[in-house]
Amino acid sequence: MRKSHIAAFSMLVFLLLVIFILDILVGSVTIPVGEVIRVLFGGSSKNTGWETIILAFRVPKAITAILAGSGLSISGLLMQTLFRNPLAGPFVLGISSGASLGAALLILAGGSLGFAVLQPSMLGSWSLVLAAMAGAFGVLSLILIIANSIRDSMTLLIIGLMVGSLSAALVSVLQYYSEADEIQAFLLWTFGTLGSVHGNELIVLGVTVVCGLLGVLSILKPLNALLLGESYAASMGVNIRHIRLIIIVITSILAGGITAFCGPLAFIGIAVPHLARIIFKTADHRILAPACLLIGAITLSICDLASQIPGSSQVLPINAITSLIGAPAVIAILVKSRNLSKSFS
Repeated sequence: MRKSHIAAFSMLVFLLLVIFILDILVGSVTIPVGEVIRVLFGGSSKNTGWETIILAFRVPKAITAILAGSGLSISGLLMQTLFRNPLAGPFVLGISSGASLGAALLILAGGSLGFAVLQPSMLGSWSLVLAAMAGAFGVLSLILIIANSIRDSMTLLIIGLMVGSLSAALVSVLQYYSEADEIQAFLLWTFGTLGSVHGNELIVLGVTVVCGLLGVLSILKPLNALLLGESYAASMGVNIRHIRLIIIVITSILAGGITAFCGPLAFIGIAVPHLARIIFKTADHRILAPACLLIGAITLSICDLASQIPGSSQVLPINAITSLIGAPAVIAILVKSRNLSKSFS
């Protein structure tokens, strides 16, 4: 690893630590910096209310931002490598649309089908998570079946997009026949949130993301070979069908799990891998993978900070912030980066 890479990683770690503390500091209730640091290092605050806000709400939200940003960025890197497409993201296989369909069936089915079903409030905080996971798993199963029978990755990409469009169409039909309050509840879910993951949910999300990241470590060399094309990778001894299935499963675990807990979060998975390539000036996945992990965590944490309105209890939708920041970033990257296409050719 070059000295410039070590310096860049050190700077990213320091920046992540600073933004993590800032993310805990900012909120509707003003808490002194000293109190926040004291609580973070295991001390007790003179105000028990502040301590509850920090430990029960702000710290889990900040950790969720780190986990979700890291997972989406890594899954975006995997998709861009598999399809050798700079605009591929973690949701191109329809996993996010499948999760949305699962959530829609839970929230909207009562109004659209004309009879009462179990509503989220009846099942507790896990209801939407389980419904979204079931939808994502259903789409994953379909994609795995298809991937096992075709060899062309571009065909798989097109099929994934069509599966996503089909899921979105079914959601639209459910919305058309649903009641206004049900549509509002589903719309709020699509806005995305980082503040609803607590306790056991945060543990499950953490385990899901860590398992996905560990899976990436086992395929770094095949990923580098895939950059030169599937034919070259096969000549180097890479089992294309096997590695493709592994990439799909890892991406689905990360994107599906994060979507289930946080809702659909746009543009993080597309923009961050490009930022990592620009900052580190390499296509080596042994460098890009940890770079995407750190930059993704920093980027979503910044988006979380931007969504806060200091002194107010209102919080802007995180999905809107990621789009407002991510879309211009992707446009700027594609316009200004002349060497971007070389990483995929």
